[in-house]
Amino acid sequence: MKIIVTGGAGFIGSNLILYLLENNPEWQILNLDKLTYASDLSYLKTLKSSDRYHFKKVDLVDRKEVNKIVKHFKPDGVFHLAAESHVDNSIKGPEPFIQSNVVGTFNILEECRVLWGREEFQESGARFLHVSTDEVYGELDDEGYFTEETPYAPNSPYSASKAGSDMIVRAYYKTYGMDVVTTNCSNNYGPHQHDEKLIPVVIQKAINKEPIPVYGKGENVRDWLFVKDHCTALERVFKQGRAGETYNIGGNNEWKNIELVRNICEILNEEVGEGPEGDYKNLISFVTDRPGHDFRYAIDASKIKNELGWEPSTDFDGMLRETILWYISKYRS
Repeated sequence: MKIIVTGGAGFIGSNLILYLLENNPEWQILNLDKLTYASDLSYLKTLKSSDRYHFKKVDLVDRKEVNKIVKHFKPDGVFHLAAESHVDNSIKGPEPFIQSNVVGTFNILEECRVLWGREEFQESGARFLHVSTDEVYGELDDEGYFTEETPYAPNSPYSASKAGSDMIVRAYYKTYGMDVVTTNCSNNYGPHQHDEKLIPVVIQKAINKEPIPVYGKGENVRDWLFVKDHCTALERVFKQGRAGETYNIGGNNEWKNIELVRNICEILNEEVGEGPEGDYKNLISFVTDRPGHDFRYAIDASKIKNELGWEPSTDFDGMLRETILWYISKYRS
């Protein structure tokens, strides 16, 4: 099996590559990444000497280059994760999100459709897995959950661009009969996430004794999914999911932002113990809420559990502490 992973130098992508290579000894993986500010190949340094891992720097918006790569590598499958993903950045400048998330998705999808339409691939079972977000569904009130049947109602340029890419992938199944599956996941966390995301921001600010910014009153709710649980779900969907279907992936783990921040501060109090007046929570600073800030996301992951037998297996308290310890080591080194 020859597999392309797009965005493989990112947080989820790099964790996914390590997981797939460890658990699928017959696979070769080509990592396609344009190496933006949020990319980091150092997490994959153990693979440098592997003949099963290859890397190519490419922007998926460059159709000609994507065409060359797909024609040469001839993948049997694609895990498509490459995307601009930071909501705040999409508000400041939406164009890169439209280019990367919509045009980039179209380019890799179309080149795979053309390749897999050839006679040599007719019986190959080649599959395109499109990795998306729960943010395409909009927001929830205090009750209810996103299901695969929830209407799309994106509220930020980021989520709108992801919704657009989801619809393109869906159309390729309906129009061309292409073997595609889509996943929509909740907030990921774990070691090696970029510093701009909530959990790393809190840890870094606390260790530096700087104000810890919390939007609004911190009442927004998110469902948190450990990145390695996400990787196991993606593999399961790729191997066993039904063509043309969407699978929501969640952690069954809802937290108000302010509760999560306070929890992180408590762990830092125990592990570092250098907060102002003995408590890192004294650094919490409420700041003006961002435009279009969705109130609550929560995923009903019963479909993937019932059809594919997947559910998260890690303990949140333990994995959060492990994640915090990893960042403590990083920021103090």
